[in-house]
Amino acid sequence: MKKLCLFLGCALLFAGFAQAAEKPVIRIGARVFTEQTLLAEITSQYLRTKGYDTQVTGGLGSTLARSAQESGQLDLMWEYTGVSLVAYNHVTDKLDSAQSYARVKELDAKKGLIWLTPSKFSNTYALALPEKTAKAYPQINTISELNTVMQAEAKTNHLVALDTEFANRSDGMAGMVDLYGMNLTRKNTRQMDAGLVYTALRNGQVFAGLVYTTDGRLNAFKLKLLEDDKHYFPDYTAAPVVRQEYLDAHPTLAEDIKPLAELFDDATMRALNARVDVDHESPSSVAADFLRQHPIN
Repeated sequence: MKKLCLFLGCALLFAGFAQAAEKPVIRIGARVFTEQTLLAEITSQYLRTKGYDTQVTGGLGSTLARSAQESGQLDLMWEYTGVSLVAYNHVTDKLDSAQSYARVKELDAKKGLIWLTPSKFSNTYALALPEKTAKAYPQINTISELNTVMQAEAKTNHLVALDTEFANRSDGMAGMVDLYGMNLTRKNTRQMDAGLVYTALRNGQVFAGLVYTTDGRLNAFKLKLLEDDKHYFPDYTAAPVVRQEYLDAHPTLAEDIKPLAELFDDATMRALNARVDVDHESPSSVAADFLRQHPIN
């Protein structure tokens, strides 16, 4: 009897090992900012409930992350249509959300990268006003209206804060100035780290500033987003992108991750980002709480 029990115990133990070994490993990458960290962590925790063994590599630069996925070192990344279009595929055409997604899906498929169901949020650029300025100038709701006021009050020298990268890119400030006919010069602009732009806006040190549309500090600092009425800023809809080779080996992944992607919209991402950047909660605890509040069968 003891031998039988021992045999059954060993059989169950080895069966457990075999079951664990059968779990598909998926390597998830994240770039070096809060939203990417959250998306990777939420995806990791969610896919574990679907029977995957997840490994997350965070803090990656854009170029390194893309190279790692193309070379097969990463299986899945949350990517943005605008990044793939401009940075990786060098497309400068002005495309709307649906067109952008269709184009990157087509172009990246040739490189062995498959765009899955997109989210409902786009983390693109925008100009924003501090709360005090927004109340003083209720007529400013668009970038064109901001430009009209700044031109009319040129002697006041209203300052605009821009992050250094955007200020010096050809598809950044230069293109915006050209399209809107803005008179932005060294005299009325201030270049700084992206995070400091929000601080300057909150403190009322600038008249307007460049922000990102899903940043958690928008609501926390009561900033007013201006409409990009001439559609200068590209679409940056986020979607999970997986290697074709991995998807071929695990074809259920696309359907597994679809309901998760559809949970994310602009408001949701702002709230999630704020919990980390403003409330200083850990990404792992925010991810766990989000999945508890949004159970997916």
